[in-house]
Amino acid sequence: MLEAKQEKKSNENNTTTALKTRKKRPYNKRTKPIKKVPETTQKRQDASIFKKSKLKIIPLGGLHEIGKNITVFEYEDEIIVVDCGLTFPEDDMLGVDLVIPDVTYLVKNQEKIKGLVVTHGHEDHIGGIPYLLKQINVPIYATKLTVGLINNKLEEHKLLRSTEMHTVEQGQTIKLGKYFKVEFIRSSHSIPDSVMLAINTPVGTILHTGDFKVDYTPIDGQRMDFGRIAELGNQGILALMSDSTNAERKGFTMSEGFVGEVFDKLFTNCTKRIVVATFASNVHRIQQIVNSAVKFRRKIAICGRSMVNIINTARELGYINCPDDIFIDIDMMGTYNDEQLVIITTGSQGEPMSALTRMAAGEHKKVKITQNDLVIISATPIPGNEKYVSKVIDNLMQIGAEVVYSALTDVHVSGHACQEEQKLILSLTRPKYFIPVHGEYHQLVAHSETAELMGIPKKDIFMMENGKTLELNEYEAKFTTMVTNGKILVDGLGIGDVGSIVLRDRQHLSQDGLIVIVLTLNSSTGEVVAGPDVISRGFVYVRESENLMEDVKLVIRNEVSKCEEHGIKDWTTIKTALKDNLRDYIFLKTKRNPMIIPIIMEI
Repeated sequence: MLEAKQEKKSNENNTTTALKTRKKRPYNKRTKPIKKVPETTQKRQDASIFKKSKLKIIPLGGLHEIGKNITVFEYEDEIIVVDCGLTFPEDDMLGVDLVIPDVTYLVKNQEKIKGLVVTHGHEDHIGGIPYLLKQINVPIYATKLTVGLINNKLEEHKLLRSTEMHTVEQGQTIKLGKYFKVEFIRSSHSIPDSVMLAINTPVGTILHTGDFKVDYTPIDGQRMDFGRIAELGNQGILALMSDSTNAERKGFTMSEGFVGEVFDKLFTNCTKRIVVATFASNVHRIQQIVNSAVKFRRKIAICGRSMVNIINTARELGYINCPDDIFIDIDMMGTYNDEQLVIITTGSQGEPMSALTRMAAGEHKKVKITQNDLVIISATPIPGNEKYVSKVIDNLMQIGAEVVYSALTDVHVSGHACQEEQKLILSLTRPKYFIPVHGEYHQLVAHSETAELMGIPKKDIFMMENGKTLELNEYEAKFTTMVTNGKILVDGLGIGDVGSIVLRDRQHLSQDGLIVIVLTLNSSTGEVVAGPDVISRGFVYVRESENLMEDVKLVIRNEVSKCEEHGIKDWTTIKTALKDNLRDYIFLKTKRNPMIIPIIMEI
């Protein structure tokens, strides 16, 4: 009996030990035991890692700058492009209208391009598309409002019929070529229909945030798809490319809905005409202005070509909700009292030719600012524009208008994520590699520091620059080659014909002016037959500087005489001698250095 009990107990112990042993055995996700890989097979697998192609990420714009965003994703013989924007000229780019990215690399590899995918409809992401399409015709994939805004541009450039345009829905996934799948994930920004892009490639998933903010109470009720972002994070994200515009700002960006409350307070009991200047593409802000106008029974007139185009497109596509009769033609303003009117206008950045700037200078043909105007500038100045905005505010106040701007009250909130929102996206995605994008260098640095705080090793954070190629797969990432990149300047109808030499000449002319010397020489003797005549533009006023002009003519005659004495008849040599000696003389007399252009005719 005792032996039987001991045998039973022994069997129970053996069973328990066996169960414990089985529980400790490793299982993979499919609950099958992990098989030991033969050493020769393991070596073949290790070798295949290095033979496998890597994904190339090549930004052609948008880094170390604000705007001009465009990024190339290349795997083997296929390319997709994300966004193609523009930026506006800097102070030293005299006469330049727009700045677009250099897409030479895409032109050289156009047979590889499977499509252009667009994150949202702001100028710094779509403004360069017409100029790209003039060089290469590629299919475009974007959400409904973004497509509408792109179509407006293509119509202006007479490219609409020749362009293959595809409208996609938020949440939709498209396949481009053999290697790329792109999922459009609902995001939040200052314009509706913004998306993040989950780019699925043979080496892993890249999440490109586009421009974004975390707004839990967006104007259109379309919240960011946090669930899908977290799901992708759980599945594994190889690299996160994230918006860095507000990377230096701590905390959270305020909700767009907060501005609506401020508008309501400003509209309450206001008997003045209200003029609101904002970004034309900030459709959510325009909706807030419309809401307040409806609430306080005011009609709205639109001023500024870009504002008219965007509001019309947004209304047609259902992105601005308002009564049909709320908008009136600007020519009909005279039939309403001031307390019945709101004017929505461009010019929040103090652009020299914008509607608000012309109003402030008293030069606008249809809107005259008076003491009975309340002007709301619903934007913060882009770095570099502060002096222009300040000048507009001063001019408006000198007229007697009441001016409200961001320094006085919260009439603007940013459309870009601050540090806590960036941390949220990093927490949800948990990427292997992190790539800060869309910003100047100091902003990229700040974003990389935030990523380090969130546990991403410094070696896995890549500070990109325009043209630099990052090659990566699930095992490694490294910088390799540089490709052609840069800025193409658009001046009127000319694209790229204004370069550094032309800009240098324009700067020279703007600073010191121009002198033109006209001489007529005898071709056989080299004697002066007529002239010299001296024409001055932007240097001195000739009638008030007659003595100087006579001295200049004397210097020219003396120099021509020296050339004649030495038997010099080569025009190039004579022109060079004239320019050099005249430049020295003028600088000695005036401490100025005008551009000198000698024109020699012979008879």
